[in-house]
Amino acid sequence: MIGLDTSFLVGLTIREHPAHTACRELFETGIRGVESSGAICSQVLGEFAHVVTDSRRFSQPLAMEEALQICDQWWRAGECRIVEPTQHSFPLFVDWMQRHRLGRKRVLDTLLAANYHSAGIKRIATTDWRDFKIFGVFDIIHLAH
Repeated sequence: MIGLDTSFLVGLTIREHPAHTACRELFETGIRGVESSGAICSQVLGEFAHVVTDSRRFSQPLAMEEALQICDQWWRAGECRIVEPTQHSFPLFVDWMQRHRLGRKRVLDTLLAANYHSAGIKRIATTDWRDFKIFGVFDIIHLAH
């Protein structure tokens, strides 16, 4: 099972994204049509809606309604298992933030990593491999720009 990072969903969805082709290839060969091959959480979908509707990031951002429709499709997709925080996620998040001396810009990715790790997810698909490498617990599928 592959934990899906927001950067993967953005790359898959936005054609102008530098990693669009790599994200599409992973989706077609490793996720699409395979029951519970991906893991996703509400945090990723919320961040996705925030990013893909930002006109400062993309020349053709999505309308919020379209972004929310895509979020809903991912939420209901048979290919994805919904992962939410466990009782172990937050303490692990705090531990990693302190142990690795991470600052405010690392809060969301560290929380996502703790959520996925607490749920037994060992692989993450991302375009931002540095966000997850520091924890030393994931096999990172790096989708290059």
